[in-house]
Amino acid sequence: MSDKNYRIETKCVQGGYTPGNGEPRQIPIIQSTTFKYATSADMGKLFDLEASGYFYSRLQNPTCDTVAAKICEMEGGTAAMLTSSGQAASFFAVFNIAGAGDHIVSSSTIYGGTYNLFSVTMKRMGIDFTFVDPDCSEEELNAAFRPNTKAVFGETIANPALVVLDIEKFANAAHAHGVPLIIDNTFATPVNCRPFEWGADIVTHSTTKYMDGHGAAVGGCIVDSGKFDWNAHADKFPGLTTPDESYHGVIYTERFGLGGAYITKATAQLMRDLGSIQAPQNAFLLNMGLESLHVRMQRHCENAAAVAKFLSTHEKIAWVSHASLPGDKYHDRAQKYMPMGTCGVISFGVKGGRAAAEAFMGHLKLAAIETHVADARTCCLHPASATHRQMNDAELAAAGVSPDLVRLSCGLESADDLIADIAQALEQI
Repeated sequence: MSDKNYRIETKCVQGGYTPGNGEPRQIPIIQSTTFKYATSADMGKLFDLEASGYFYSRLQNPTCDTVAAKICEMEGGTAAMLTSSGQAASFFAVFNIAGAGDHIVSSSTIYGGTYNLFSVTMKRMGIDFTFVDPDCSEEELNAAFRPNTKAVFGETIANPALVVLDIEKFANAAHAHGVPLIIDNTFATPVNCRPFEWGADIVTHSTTKYMDGHGAAVGGCIVDSGKFDWNAHADKFPGLTTPDESYHGVIYTERFGLGGAYITKATAQLMRDLGSIQAPQNAFLLNMGLESLHVRMQRHCENAAAVAKFLSTHEKIAWVSHASLPGDKYHDRAQKYMPMGTCGVISFGVKGGRAAAEAFMGHLKLAAIETHVADARTCCLHPASATHRQMNDAELAAAGVSPDLVRLSCGLESADDLIADIAQALEQI
């Protein structure tokens, strides 16, 4: 199935796969590491990127590509690939166009794991990152760029600060400096926001979250809009615009065009060498989740709005952050970029600081304390003690993570039951 005019609900259910006569209605799981060919010449064409097909599942697998095609349709892109995790997607998305000696501009309020990937691990690889306040002025944002800047990175909705990114501001700055904008759209999902429509060039996902929706399978995805003109800035992106000697001198932009060059390079080079492939079984489970994503996101958002409203009037709560609240700092921006809703995650502070926040969480019955977010079951986390514990106080402040912050991910249960559980837990502190 492929029709750009289909709405997101239809793409969630049927995108990426159209069975032929007598073929399985559900996508097949191709649980095979290897693929047979009649001649060496046939296989050689695959290694030379002269033909499409499969020879080893470390690079590509038909089940994974089918699900990637669905997500590509949902985001409105031209090409996509699945990865083994959201972290792998973030790494591949940047490393595909940046190497030692290069520089990236990133929002400071990104997920703690991504911040660590950028500030520690990729820094050891020789890539430098400048972290900017997502609410900085255009002048401050432009001042962060350098001649060797290769991309800008941000999150549609920051995890866990819930900052709603001004996508157009970041896209305009990126394009003014001849580089693409990479957006992690995990929390909003393409059901609630399609960053390509606001100027983003590449989108990443931790499919582990809402897309899977059931805490069943870790995974990631990268989608290319096909809109960024790598050739117009050929000197900045030689990996895409000059011969790749590891593939007999293929020039990706010439062979695969702007719509396919970026993802083909990421698959042919990075997946070949690093092997962060998503398992076919996980891709199958992901597809099952995608089929109900549009239904679940509506309920997640409704539950979060109800819980946020309750928390905003409770005497033991210091502050609440959720863009559904009319007085929220990001309410108006969310109405622009995500008028149908944002996500089911709420951040709030418990009066009494870190100790009170941890005590409150210990009294919850429905909401489990987990290093997870965004699935059918409500869960919570104290980021300063978990996902962001590697940060010092200054870095926590820049990431929008205060010591009293509790991240609550509202699942699909009854909103009344969730509120009752929160109320009884607050009564005990």
